[in-house]
Amino acid sequence: MRSILLYADRSEAMTARLEAALSLARTMEGHLSVLVDTPIARFMAMDSMGGSYLAADAVRDAVDRDDSYAEELAAHLRREDVTFDVLRGEEEPVDALSEASRLADVVVLSRGCEFAGQLAVAGTAPILIVSDDQRLTTPVDIVAVAWDGSYEAAAALRKAVPLLKLANQVFVLTVGEKVGAFPAIDAVQYLSRHGVKAELQPLARTGSVEETLAAAVARLQAGLLVMGAFGHSRLREFLMGGVTKYFLELENGPALLLAH
Repeated sequence: MRSILLYADRSEAMTARLEAALSLARTMEGHLSVLVDTPIARFMAMDSMGGSYLAADAVRDAVDRDDSYAEELAAHLRREDVTFDVLRGEEEPVDALSEASRLADVVVLSRGCEFAGQLAVAGTAPILIVSDDQRLTTPVDIVAVAWDGSYEAAAALRKAVPLLKLANQVFVLTVGEKVGAFPAIDAVQYLSRHGVKAELQPLARTGSVEETLAAAVARLQAGLLVMGAFGHSRLREFLMGGVTKYFLELENGPALLLAH
């Protein structure tokens, strides 16, 4: 994970998100790319005849503000001990991040980000979700992996290996497995080939799957939960409900690494 992409905005969550990205860059001896996005399409307006036009003055003001913000970020990052660059985008955030992340190893977003689920499905890089009230520093001491034997879970596991190799404890959690899915022991064996000693913990379901996982993560005091993000025919389930949405909205929840 040496190519790290950070979505930058002026929200209160930006401070914790930036610190997490810097910590990851230091741990991995990586490069930090920071994206400041100005979605131009949002400045389209309708006239009385039903036609559309671009509100040019509003666009110039927004671009100037974001250019200044990008310069402020660059000035701040010059005082840090990581290599970096600041990128500018003009598309909707998911499109801008998808384009910028083609050669990224991970994208850093905040919990509560309204497009995190969509980007996890649409993009190619895993998404690291951090909380604004719980600073994430790497390496993470205890990491949990949610395993259901799906292709999405396997993708998340593979992409999390650089972080898992640095953890002191790794737990593979299962709440039942799909018929015909990859068994959890295969996940543990895969990790062992990468030098990761993981402990398999089958969980008896108490309540919903997400509640069962959340209770186990809290009991283990895991700082990071690795899990798959579902798409294609399951896109509606992923965006509107389900395990991933539960953890994206969970207050005081762990940081998340999502992959599709």
